[in-house]
Amino acid sequence: MVNPLLDQRALADGRALARFDDRSVLAIDGPDRLKWLHSILSQALLGLKAGDSVEALQLDAQGRIEFALHIYEDGSRTWLIVERSTKDALLAWLDRMIFRSDVTVVDLDDTFSVYFGINTEFGITWVDPWPGVVAGGVRYAAEGHDFGGREHILESAPDFPVVDKEAAEALRIMARRPRQLTEVDEKSIPHEYDWLATAVHLSKGCYRGQETVAKVHNVGHPPRRLAFLHLDGSNHLLPEETDVTLDGEVVGRVTSIAQHFEAGPIALAILKRSTPEAAELAVGRTSATQEVIVPQSAGKAANLPDRNLLMRRK
Repeated sequence: MVNPLLDQRALADGRALARFDDRSVLAIDGPDRLKWLHSILSQALLGLKAGDSVEALQLDAQGRIEFALHIYEDGSRTWLIVERSTKDALLAWLDRMIFRSDVTVVDLDDTFSVYFGINTEFGITWVDPWPGVVAGGVRYAAEGHDFGGREHILESAPDFPVVDKEAAEALRIMARRPRQLTEVDEKSIPHEYDWLATAVHLSKGCYRGQETVAKVHNVGHPPRRLAFLHLDGSNHLLPEETDVTLDGEVVGRVTSIAQHFEAGPIALAILKRSTPEAAELAVGRTSATQEVIVPQSAGKAANLPDRNLLMRRK
């Protein structure tokens, strides 16, 4: 009988892999590939060298997240790992953006699969930068939580124990690590998930959505914030509800939930920025203690005086 908690421990200890059958593999070939990707994504990619792993976002004109990409450069080809549910839309968008660039986009789903491990090395290995802060990025959270995530692009199943991908979800939630499939909706901007730390270069130059990224970070605040929830586990069941409430009022929604082998029932939730950071919340009838990831104070990095004060000075 499969024991999900033992699977998690094996995965966390680097003694197993999880197959990510909900991820897709693409490749970008051609001499212009890094310059082209640099011009259309949120991350600085011009200086990538063989063996480098980075994360990038593709944003719409209002700075909202459309695609999250895990990028590995091998020196002659750029590999992309993306959510399978977004692949077709991403391929269509990339095709529209080629113009005169000497690049070719290749769908490799029929050839390669993606496996997840912790501090493991198999085949082509994308090393997750979370929870670090990459060049040009900034972290809002007071501290990061060790992760060590790796995504391996393999042509065949490895000669290594493989567990269910749900084991990886529990470890991801524990690391406070956002994912497009679960956390992102039609309103999401990077600041709300602390994604400026690993997926956005704040001074790389023009790309679609850059104005919103800069404006919210420098003179505003993200309207929502990602939080980590410790759920009451006394009934031994995870709540089926997704609304997060405070005194009966809905203040957010659970985006990911799992039973962790050490921490018990945990979740990620996207909350209204106005939700008090110390407030005890509820998910259905289950009480939830929040741990701040993105604080209410996130943004306003330029530290400009209040607009009303500026007007009075005039």
